[in-house]
Amino acid sequence: MTTQAEGFSKTELTLAMNFLDQIPFNKLLGLKPKLLSDTRCEFSMNMRDDLVGNWLQGILHGGAISTALDVTGGAMALIATWQRMHKNEIPKEDRPKQLAKLGTIDMRVDFLHPGKGKEFIASATLLRIGNKVAVTRMEFHNEEGLLIAVGTGTYLCG
Repeated sequence: MTTQAEGFSKTELTLAMNFLDQIPFNKLLGLKPKLLSDTRCEFSMNMRDDLVGNWLQGILHGGAISTALDVTGGAMALIATWQRMHKNEIPKEDRPKQLAKLGTIDMRVDFLHPGKGKEFIASATLLRIGNKVAVTRMEFHNEEGLLIAVGTGTYLCG
């Protein structure tokens, strides 16, 4: 697990990773935070029988892929929002209230290949952050590096 982001202490990043790891739906899908930084976020997910969407071919369900992309994009938006608040010198005690508003406004997913694999990595980078909205770009790869899906997410952040 790697963590580093401007404006976050090591303790805050550890708390963020633990928080993301405890979300019930993330746990249900088996999403695990692997990297939180100011430039990139990554989550891993293992293939399981109960995540199959096409049982004839053993392909990961598109909803699981979409959720992994959304969680990863949301984590990137969360970090970018925290950094914006840090740069704007918003007191730390006021930040959780603003972060509680974070949510997905819109997301587009393009499926490029069938979701075949044993382990998957969802990654996200920040495209833009403003006072109210953050936009992220996400990718979903299998363990062989095959790009399975890409997405763009828009998140309310203020």
